[in-house]
Parts: sequence; structure tokens; C-alpha cells
Amino acid sequence: MEEQNNTAQITEQNSSNDLHNSAFSVVEELVYWRDVRRSALVFGGSMLVLLSLATFSFISVLSYLLLAVLCITITFRVYKSVIQALQKSDEGHPFKVLLDKNISITPETAHRYTDLLLLNLNRALIQTRRLLLVEDVVDSLKLAGLMWVLTYVGAVFNGVTLLILADIVFFCTPLVYEKNKTQIDRYVELVRTQLEEKLE
Repeated sequence: MEEQNNTAQITEQNSSNDLHNSAFSVVEELVYWRDVRRSALVFGGSMLVLLSLATFSFISVLSYLLLAVLCITITFRVYKSVIQALQKSDEGHPFKVLLDKNISITPETAHRYTDLLLLNLNRALIQTRRLLLVEDVVDSLKLAGLMWVLTYVGAVFNGVTLLILADIVFFCTPLVYEKNKTQIDRYVELVRTQLEEKLE
């Protein structure tokens, strides 16, 4: 019985690691701009949504996005219907491939994502309890210092502005680092050695 539990835990860890690695590789391709068109589309779309959220409410942004998608799909459907009527062809529904595609979530996939979410949630809860109940004084003081700095950041920026800045940093920093890796590493090492000398 214990062997089965160990085997199940190892299988669960391997599947969550595979899921994590595949998600990480997709994100890595996006932020390093391996496929420029896809990265530009994701970056532009995320910036558009965030800038819209800075101006309008979430409900308005969601409504406008869905309205834009509906306008495009209805226009395309009508256009294809007119073309089919003029050419007297019977190609069928223009979105038939997408309509026939199975988009339902399998129980295995749902369990895998739920298990991964539960694992990360439990880690976060344990870490939060450890920090808030002062298991380690130094770590709790670091958290207190971070929260104190964030009160000033929150006074200057709102949440959407921080998300916009994070989006820009997320898509620009890896590419800049990849192109200038040697110079950046040299300066980081120089700063690190100077800090170590001053702290000693």
C-alpha cells in the first residue's frame, strides 16, 4: 500500500513537472521573441487590455472585447455566406473546423491542474503562516520592510499602472539581457563585488 502511495506521488510530481516545463517553454518563447509575430500579438494584446483597464471598468473592457470579436465573426460569416450565394457553392459554415474542435476539459487535465494549483496554494499558505507568525525573525522583518516600501509604491502607482510596467519589463528585459548578456553580467558582478566589499 505504501509503495502504491509513493508511486502515485512520484507520478503526480512528474506530471506536474512536465506541465510546469511545457508552460515554462511556451512563456520562454514569448518573452525571448522566438516567434516575433506571436510575441508581438501577445504583448500588444496585453498592453491594449491593461491600458483599457486603466481607463475603463473591467466590465466595459470585457464587453468591448467580446463585442469586437462578435463584429469580426459576424462580418466574416455574412461575407462568406454572400460569396457562397454568388458562386453557388456549398462550402458550409466558415467556422466549421473550430465548431467541430473538442474544447472540453478532460477530467485528467482538470485533476492535473487542480493538483498543481492545490500544491502551489498549500506552499503559499505555509509560507504565509511562517512569515506572519514569525517563525524566522529575519524573514518576517524582510517581509515587513517590503510591505513598508510597497505602501509608498501604492501611494504613487495604482495596480493597473504596476501591471502595465510589469508587462513592459516582462517582454523587454529578457530580450535586452539576451542581446547584451556579457556586458550586463560584467556590471552585475562588479556591483556585487563592491557591495560585498562595503558590507564586510
